[in-house]
Amino acid sequence: MSQLENKSQNSFPGEVHPVPGGDVVLTRLDDVINWARSNSLWPLTFATSCCGIELMSVASSKYDFSRFGFEVARASARQADVIIIAGTIVNKMAPVLKRLYDQMPDPKYVIAMGACAISGGPFFYNTYSVVKGADHVIPVDVYIAGCPPRPEALLNSLITLQQKIKSGYTREQIKAG
Repeated sequence: MSQLENKSQNSFPGEVHPVPGGDVVLTRLDDVINWARSNSLWPLTFATSCCGIELMSVASSKYDFSRFGFEVARASARQADVIIIAGTIVNKMAPVLKRLYDQMPDPKYVIAMGACAISGGPFFYNTYSVVKGADHVIPVDVYIAGCPPRPEALLNSLITLQQKIKSGYTREQIKAG
């Protein structure tokens, strides 16, 4: 069993040691911080096209991403941990995306959702104004393929990101794995 699977089975980091009069939980402070950080991710939506509809459905009652600790989508970059880029990025929007990313507090994570956000999608060859992927503007941690990807795929990527944060992975390790 991998370290990620082993740590994700525990709901709270640490080990419970029985002592007379109650139990004591022993853990490292880093584990508690990573656990808290992973269970309170606040996404910032950057929906510019069709994938925005799939992104909205993840917050609906059918999928309800708040039950996994993603709570509400933030309208301010200064209150967000994760930016979800859903849709086409044009040259005029690229500086806005960069500004929003710079305003987010550290640690911050980026998810590129859909073919347009990953590579320019069907507009790659025929349009001069489309950025050929979000990673040309800001660093991307997680890519979700599809046109548009299903809500389950976005939910799966958010949960996977959450598990990696709980395990104490650095941003470079999250991008690589």
